[in-house]
Amino acid sequence: MFSDTTAARTAGLSAETVALVKTRFVRVVYQWMAGGLALTAATALLVVRSPALMGALVLNRGALLVLILAELGLVVWLSGWIHKMSVRTASWAFLAYSVLNGLVLSTIFLVYTGSSIALTFVVCAVTFGSAALYGTVTGRDLSGAGSFAFMGLIGIIVASLLNWFFRSPALNWAITYAGVLVFVILAAYDAQKVQRLGFSAASQGEAALSRYAILGALALYLDFINLFLFLLRIFGRGRD
Repeated sequence: MFSDTTAARTAGLSAETVALVKTRFVRVVYQWMAGGLALTAATALLVVRSPALMGALVLNRGALLVLILAELGLVVWLSGWIHKMSVRTASWAFLAYSVLNGLVLSTIFLVYTGSSIALTFVVCAVTFGSAALYGTVTGRDLSGAGSFAFMGLIGIIVASLLNWFFRSPALNWAITYAGVLVFVILAAYDAQKVQRLGFSAASQGEAALSRYAILGALALYLDFINLFLFLLRIFGRGRD
């Protein structure tokens, strides 16, 4: 049985459409997310196994900065203008972002051991999966929790900038654990928001459903990657 909140969001939609969103649309979102993560991992491993590529990233800080700025630009472009894009353009933009992120994340292999990165990935997958499952099945409206997490994210960004100057180990650990909490909450919130995106796009046709599936996948992908990076601070073992 739907909660009152869900019932309000699905008002005017047929039972078939609601079922389509809660099954096929959600499945497509997670397929896109999983594909993006796989592409990111494959790209990172490719760079790690190529001394020339890894050397280019490490020795050329300008190139790394360009990659990071390109990532930010793609996220802003996808998030803000996806409703105006063709499905093909949105698809290629998401895949391009996944590759760029793989290039940037390849540098973590220079800092942490491969075994600790693998362990952290498993911990992240279980944690993220539990949070996303809760967000998907709960009848509670998580909008308030999402707003709280967003404010927490702003606080983390500000504290990280301050700690760039103070170099406080205690503050660094506080930021790390706060980051884990924030992205666990965001994972649950965005998992619930995926269904809202589907309900919103359902009346606009297949193209809208496809575009918003990519948008939902991007949000969940970002939650997973950021949760992974904060968990890596905890479980990652440095190279000798």
